[in-house]
Amino acid sequence: MVYSEQLADRLREILNAFKGVTEKKMFGGLAFLLYGNMCCGVVGDTLMIRTGPDLYETTLQKSYARPMDFTGRVMRNFVYVDPKGIQSNESLHELVNLAVNFASSLPRKTKSQ
Repeated sequence: MVYSEQLADRLREILNAFKGVTEKKMFGGLAFLLYGNMCCGVVGDTLMIRTGPDLYETTLQKSYARPMDFTGRVMRNFVYVDPKGIQSNESLHELVNLAVNFASSLPRKTKSQ
């Protein structure tokens, strides 16, 4: 499981402002969950964000975005963002906030789920 610790640290810095964030190794990388709902993560040097259905197609129109397809099958509402799309802290914040907004709209998961 190899992923960019530098990108993971950048995500931690942003997500530190939110309560209910946990980390879990998955998808061959590191995922960040908000109250048990996947929000964003790192796979290699690529950012993974959960957009939700309303912003999925719009996000995919960006030149640096592509569908998340780590198994060869596309996962709807999840997008990979290539490193060039997150070079600036501003763009990373924008994308992470998009993912946080969607994840926070979901019902919180309890440990028994």
